[in-house]
Amino acid sequence: MARSQRNTAPLRHPDVAELDLLDILHALSDRTRMAIVQRLWEEPERVCGTFPVDVAPSTLSHHFRVLREAGLILQRDEGIRRWSSLRHHDLEARFPGLVGHIVDTFKHQ
Repeated sequence: MARSQRNTAPLRHPDVAELDLLDILHALSDRTRMAIVQRLWEEPERVCGTFPVDVAPSTLSHHFRVLREAGLILQRDEGIRRWSSLRHHDLEARFPGLVGHIVDTFKHQ
């Protein structure tokens, strides 16, 4: 079945009050996921297949799911493309400065 014809369930994004520090730290403990978050820190929104990571598409989908379920990213479908963006405002409201500090530290490693 073509990608544009498949039925997909709506993507679940946790509410701000549901964001959990341990879930966020777990999601950020992987280098591929950190590379995704770092890119989204620099760019407001990006198509999922255009991130500078070297993993199989199924593995990349897994990383996006972990980030989305932890509450770090929002994803939306537009046609056959899935767009991702960082939840800057929600993360700042729940954990002020946390993600920015982690991204900055990762960038300087």
